[in-house]
Amino acid sequence: MRLSKILIPAACLALVACGDDDNDTMTVEPPVVTPPVTMTYEFMVTAVNLTQAQPMSPLGSALHTSGQFWQIGEMASEPLEVLAESGDNSGLLALDVVNSSASSAGVLMPGEKAEIMLTTEMIEGQKLSLISMMVNTNDGFTGLNAIDVSSMSVGDMQYYKTFAYDAGTEANSEAAGTIPGPADGGEGFNSAREELNKVAMHPGVVGQEDGLGTSVLTSLHKFDNPLLAVTVTRVK
Repeated sequence: MRLSKILIPAACLALVACGDDDNDTMTVEPPVVTPPVTMTYEFMVTAVNLTQAQPMSPLGSALHTSGQFWQIGEMASEPLEVLAESGDNSGLLALDVVNSSASSAGVLMPGEKAEIMLTTEMIEGQKLSLISMMVNTNDGFTGLNAIDVSSMSVGDMQYYKTFAYDAGTEANSEAAGTIPGPADGGEGFNSAREELNKVAMHPGVVGQEDGLGTSVLTSLHKFDNPLLAVTVTRVK
């Protein structure tokens, strides 16, 4: 008897040899998550003291989307009173409406320039304020109050000149012991308030030569508006 050869295709042998592998799994790569991009906006505030002999307290500047640091004809807030009587800007810069703030390092003497950099992650609705005390006064201050910078592009510049305001919290006696600046070295903040107690334009210094014999100030300490030349630049 002759045995017939049975030919099995190689492909079939391969299938038999491989069989089913129930342990095979498909590897799925996790999706790539791109972190959100945080935009940063920067403003440079430059101020020059234009007065003859009126030093300015360290300049405080802030970005905020609501509120104002002062209003003419309205009672000064306590942080504004502290600033206007002692030159301490920390209370104003810590207000709840402030989202970015900075202060210059020291007193700004006549003719000197100070620079402050402000950084924020939001540009929409941003307003910029600047504040400083005229330290050879009882409660005089100057600055910018909630100017709109939200539409500024990189490289844009805005120019301002500031005027003198009176916090209305302390009488302008110019008396010895009541002025914290170098003309007197007297008291700073005092919680007692004068009767008027409203923010107004500052009437200016009287001084000894003009009949206020009890004044520690002289004609050197007089000032005319404007007090500061300010440039606001969007740098980023």
